[in-house]
Amino acid sequence: MTTACQFVRSFRFVVLLCACLATVVPGCTRSVNLRDDLLDVPVSPAMTPPRELNKVSLPTYRIEPPDIIVVEILKLVPKPPYKADIYDVLQIRVTNTIPDQPIDNYYIVEAEGVVNLGAAYGKVRVVGMTIDEIKSTVAQSLSQMLREPDVSVQLARTSGTQQISGQYLVGPDGTINLRQYGLVHVAGLTVTEARLALQRHLSAYLDSPELSVDVQNYQSKFYYVITEGAGMGDNVRKFPITGNETVLDAIAQLGGISQLSSLQIWIARPAPGGFGCEQVMPVDWVAITKGGCAATNYQVFPGDRVYIAADDMVTLANVLNKVIAPFERVTGFLGLTGNTVNRLQTLGREYNHPVNNPNP
Repeated sequence: MTTACQFVRSFRFVVLLCACLATVVPGCTRSVNLRDDLLDVPVSPAMTPPRELNKVSLPTYRIEPPDIIVVEILKLVPKPPYKADIYDVLQIRVTNTIPDQPIDNYYIVEAEGVVNLGAAYGKVRVVGMTIDEIKSTVAQSLSQMLREPDVSVQLARTSGTQQISGQYLVGPDGTINLRQYGLVHVAGLTVTEARLALQRHLSAYLDSPELSVDVQNYQSKFYYVITEGAGMGDNVRKFPITGNETVLDAIAQLGGISQLSSLQIWIARPAPGGFGCEQVMPVDWVAITKGGCAATNYQVFPGDRVYIAADDMVTLANVLNKVIAPFERVTGFLGLTGNTVNRLQTLGREYNHPVNNPNP
């Protein structure tokens, strides 16, 4: 067991010596640089990004899955000739009625397809009829009890109003489902463009529809905070963006910098459209926190990667542990096996000793 421990200690010393020589001996392979060389290049004045004290508004928001948008109908007039449907509301006025039983109110088309004009007049079936047909049918029904009834019928509200207005989840294919009015593609559109697209689509069913569109839940735009794991794997956190976050806000979401991390922090910003030169902006964490300096406390944009590099010494320690751990397990197993064999041999000798076994 002593030999195994000496072997492990010697192996650790050799590995540590090689790691140190690799960083100082000319001609040897250099250690991995965890920071890109671009971090040392200052950003040109023309590309100066927004900071804590000079924030800008984010680009026009474009709807993407899985955002939730709200659609509200402002004007809903069915294309003529409109036929009444269940749960429509009709305004019916009749003159020359029974004095204590007037007909002048809003009447809903019940599930059976009828309107109830009251106990004295009964129910009249109107579902599937145009306004003129309803007027004629009601007049014919009331003429059995009234003399020359004068009937006026107007469509007060259609059941489709409630069916269109509401919240809609943008599906993976970029569409929202308007139920009986079909699917409308809204992904990649601004709120104004989505409103115009919905109005064009509904024009096939309604007469000059007017509606409002707004985003209820912004669920498609995020930024990422990546914490290097010091040789133990990186940690990636995703946070929704509101348009007001800075680097300090992003790290505050993590609860601060962990013991594995260094103070080497930067923002990697993808190029617009995915082509061209990406921006890599170094962050002076000490100046931001201890000095209150806003020069590198950049405003975070959608898609930004806030990267926190690991501490080099912690990384080196973890790498050495990874390399040495298998050898420690092997030598420990060999040492345990040797101790077991020695113990068995000792027990065998004690058993065969004349004092313990007088009749061998």
